[in-house]
Amino acid sequence: MPPQADSQQGDCCRHGQAPRWHAEAGEPLPSYLPLRKRLSVDGNAKPPAAPRLCIWECDGEAGDITCDIVAAPFRRSCSARTTQPPPPFFRMMTPPPPRPQRVLEAEEEARRPGKPIRRGHRSYGLMLNLQLGISYSVGKSSALPFKKLLPSDFDPREKVWTRFPPEGSKLTPPHHSVDFRWKDYCPAVFRHLRKLFGVDPADYMLAICGNDTLRELASPGKSGSCFFVTQDDRFMIKTVRKAEVKVLIRMLGSYYEHVRQHKSTLLTRFYGTHCIKQVGCPKVRFIIMGNFCCSEYKIHRRFDLKGSSYGRTIDKTERKIDETTTLKDLDLDYAFRLQRFWYEELMKQIQMDCTFLETQGIMDYSLLLGVHFRNDLSVPKIGFSQPALTKSTTGKRKSFEGGGNFCELCFMESGCKDRDLIIETRKPSVHLGMNMPAQAERSSRKILDKFLLNERHLFITTPGGGPCDVYLFFGIIDILQDYDITKKLEHAYKSFQVNPGRISAVDPKLYSRRFQDFIRRVFVKQQQ
Repeated sequence: MPPQADSQQGDCCRHGQAPRWHAEAGEPLPSYLPLRKRLSVDGNAKPPAAPRLCIWECDGEAGDITCDIVAAPFRRSCSARTTQPPPPFFRMMTPPPPRPQRVLEAEEEARRPGKPIRRGHRSYGLMLNLQLGISYSVGKSSALPFKKLLPSDFDPREKVWTRFPPEGSKLTPPHHSVDFRWKDYCPAVFRHLRKLFGVDPADYMLAICGNDTLRELASPGKSGSCFFVTQDDRFMIKTVRKAEVKVLIRMLGSYYEHVRQHKSTLLTRFYGTHCIKQVGCPKVRFIIMGNFCCSEYKIHRRFDLKGSSYGRTIDKTERKIDETTTLKDLDLDYAFRLQRFWYEELMKQIQMDCTFLETQGIMDYSLLLGVHFRNDLSVPKIGFSQPALTKSTTGKRKSFEGGGNFCELCFMESGCKDRDLIIETRKPSVHLGMNMPAQAERSSRKILDKFLLNERHLFITTPGGGPCDVYLFFGIIDILQDYDITKKLEHAYKSFQVNPGRISAVDPKLYSRRFQDFIRRVFVKQQQ
């Protein structure tokens, strides 16, 4: 009988006897490593005998039960299989393929204000005639030498008519538009004004008459005028009434002397006055002027400020207000703190410009104010010194509408261009009314209402409304409205309804004084 095995082995035996786990006598111990069959050169050699293992030893004729140990190919279990490690995380986050240039240009064009004027647009023919007339007038005058202006150059009758037939003439080139006539008002004076304002004739023609089309803006006022802007945003074209052209030509001499003596004037910069007359159509008069909000920075808020309160609000909800919306006096709840030097320069220039407009009998003008809210990345890029930073540049800011968080994430939807990532070699220079650094403090709107009701109150900063750093762009616009019979009737009619001090149609002297008082409360001196 075989020796008794331990209890664990006995439990596993089918017949109650423990098996003997050993090889037969004279045979080596079995190996569980794979054994490969070796053949002789002639291929007839027999493989070595495979080892045998006795799995049951029994007395009697049956004999022991043995089995051969056959070498099988070595296989690994599923759990032991080696799998390739997953790719690193940064490989999974590979950026999408670059977008085509046409798609990027289309998205950039969609973000810009205005609608491009292309074939099929209602103003396409007017734009072609305008470009033909500008290229003819500027090109013709540029070929002549500069001469000193004479009193006759300012004569309202100093105008030149030119006919543009489609087949061309001795003076005009052939074109694909309809037959029209072109009038140029005081061309010599406006040529001197363009030189005085530093406008190069080639850049002027390229911006207006180049391959890039103009864009038509929605009219923010009640005059019904059409506004066009060039692709570089430098020049604006506005259709005007005949009365406005008369006012401009009448005061053109005084205007020229004023802007020549005061280089930092905030008045609108006029570059040309023209008229187009098509066959069977009324005359279209327009002026070309500079754009106050042309800058490397994006304008986040625009205001049209007159200093009056009657009807001086927009009828839009907060969700519909965007960068192209022109807000008004009652929509402003900020006071802007300027450095001492810029505050004194602003007040001095506002007084001189308002005095000039008062002497010319001009009223109903307004201050166009553009605000760019700076983010934290703007300061080292623009070149301001580090001590000039305030605590507000590192925290969250209050938004203009509703008091929400006004951090840099507010402008992520429009792309990286909305940030202040301007390279070092293209620092925008700071001038009066252009790229001016300031701090915007939220002020009580009720206090503003009291001031607009002719009650003398200053802005009071509400608690918890921390200042936020901004860049300001502003200038005086709509300076072609005199106090004529129409405005006098408007003043008489509205005076029966509301306080006469709240309406915009008032005497030029009263309008100038009220406008300056309002500016002194919108812009305050920064505390040292």
